[in-house]
Amino acid sequence: MTHALHVIAALTVVLLLARMGRTCARWLRQPEVVGEVTAGLLIGPAVLALADRELFDMLLPPSVLAVLKLVGQTGLVLYLVGLAHKLALGSEGPSKRTLSALVAGAFALPFVTGLILVGVIEVSGDSGARGEASFPAFLLMVAVAMSITAVPVLSRILGDRGMSDSLEGRFSLAAAVAMDGLGWIMLTLAIGLGAGNLSGLGRSGIALLVGGGCAYLLRMGLRTGPARRLCVRMPKTSATLLGAAALGTALLTEHLGMTAIVGAALVGLAITGDTMAVWAGPVASVSRAGRALTPVFFVVTGVTVLIGAFSAAPWLLIAAALVLGCVGKLAGGYLGARLGGMGRTAACRVGALMNTRGLTELIVLEAGHRAGILSAQLVLALIVMALATTAMTGPLLSLVDRAERRRGTAPAVPPASHAVPAESGSR
Repeated sequence: MTHALHVIAALTVVLLLARMGRTCARWLRQPEVVGEVTAGLLIGPAVLALADRELFDMLLPPSVLAVLKLVGQTGLVLYLVGLAHKLALGSEGPSKRTLSALVAGAFALPFVTGLILVGVIEVSGDSGARGEASFPAFLLMVAVAMSITAVPVLSRILGDRGMSDSLEGRFSLAAAVAMDGLGWIMLTLAIGLGAGNLSGLGRSGIALLVGGGCAYLLRMGLRTGPARRLCVRMPKTSATLLGAAALGTALLTEHLGMTAIVGAALVGLAITGDTMAVWAGPVASVSRAGRALTPVFFVVTGVTVLIGAFSAAPWLLIAAALVLGCVGKLAGGYLGARLGGMGRTAACRVGALMNTRGLTELIVLEAGHRAGILSAQLVLALIVMALATTAMTGPLLSLVDRAERRRGTAPAVPPASHAVPAESGSR
């Protein structure tokens, strides 16, 4: 009973922190999720500065923190199922040509800027930023860190701005999910290179196969007559069962070595097509339930990321990381969208959305630091870059909107089976 009360009290405080963060974000004209992330990132160091680690562990012991993490991850998985469901819904799903070009541009160019950042560090001879990891592991880890786009934060920004159903929103989220899976595999490779053991790559491949198999079996099951009749007669029960199946698939995927985000996306993509139209209501219910719990994920993850002590990073290193981070994602997303046939306005929006790094970046940095590949100085510089690029997303999108209104451009939604016509600005 005491443990349950502690969990409830901690959950209440987390939701209050999230609400305060959302309020501050609205005042600053930022997406609400940026406020939730910032509140979570600041509260841990604030408690440690005012008291000590012993008090922090007493307020948020590992057993309570584990429950909160599970609640937050549950919300994220359920929310992403609904968003992934929209990615291939009907005839307006993202076309393979545009999506492939976007993934290539938004991942390849930032990857190259990561290599450039490593070159800057090597030329400067800064041993504090370089660390002692092997060069191949260090090179790959920095390149991956520069290539990340945060699916959780991006999905919330799309929802907050009403862009979830827009052309740019669907393409950006689909590309981010694909890059998340690719980035996770490369992260596993980098950690394996650092430890001299590449067994993690095999586990990641198995996780993808198992997750895809579970999603396929779920799709086959939902298409049966009994399942469809249950969906029509008992939509709430159907939504509960669907959410449980999605959560089980996502957690199994994570347990096997791949991020739960990929598992959730696989399930959402499996519930698409005309034969799945009857499940649109339960999927929407699952997504709404997840949306209510996602603030827990952002705050709790933020609380645990910055409680370690990081040494000061040189301003030159921070500036280099920030400039290269912006160039890589903004230019890479824009060029990828243009190569895929999107118009300039739509491509600008996609570039701004691809620049969202958020908590996924922080999780990657924490993994690299824990593995001894990234130094404390470099982690701090990349954290500043991640927060700054995420905070830029809202203002950049607003800037593109104002420029479009001044030109009087009429948005249009083209069919996904063809290239996107010039100057498509779908909202």
